Amino acid sequence: MQTADKMKKAMPTKSGTRNPEQTQERIFSAATRIFARQGFDAARVDRIAAAARINKQLIYHYFGSKDEMFTAVLERAYARFRSAEAALDLDALPADQAILALVEFTWNYYLRHPEFIRLLNSENQMLARHLKSSPRTKQINASHISIARRILLRGKRERSIRPEIDVLQLNVSIAALGFFYLINQHTLSMVFERDLGSKRLLNKRLAVMKEIVGCWIRPQKKLRGRS
Repeated sequence: MQTADKMKKAMPTKSGTRNPEQTQERIFSAATRIFARQGFDAARVDRIAAAARINKQLIYHYFGSKDEMFTAVLERAYARFRSAEAALDLDALPADQAILALVEFTWNYYLRHPEFIRLLNSENQMLARHLKSSPRTKQINASHISIARRILLRGKRERSIRPEIDVLQLNVSIAALGFFYLINQHTLSMVFERDLGSKRLLNKRLAVMKEIVGCWIRPQKKLRGRS
């Protein structure tokens, strides 16, 4: 896919000026919003074009197909998430605290960008077929894996993290503890007859997640035997 190159070609706007960067942002914003709200199958290219205020044929010109547009939206969503994560100053913290900072960052990012988890939920329902076809996916997530690996190695040296904790289980646990709660908050609110989206319960959930991860990653203190 050569979307970025195609976007560099100037395109006239309603005012007659040419601003491909602005057009690109409108397309991505509209596509992200509609794909997240309606899912891949229900989202329609003509609705995305109307929301972006462009001709539908321009979407096919830039992306080639609806599938390629969805892939580009996923890549962009992942890239923004990883970029924000990479900007964290985790080296200034003890390793165990750095991991808890990752827990808090991930949770707050999910809250600020609910479209991100909805896009991932839609992609999982399609067995990740778009990400599998994306050569950028591995590259985008490489920084995330590297960050977690460095923290774990540092934690082992500091003896603040159990040596058997691995990158896969750490990352899956951090994501799952927040993702499950938020993607299912409406049904869970009905089951438990409480508003899981209230500020009080969201703050409580973050505290619980940090406690769970903190207890799991830290070395267990040995109990002294009774005399």
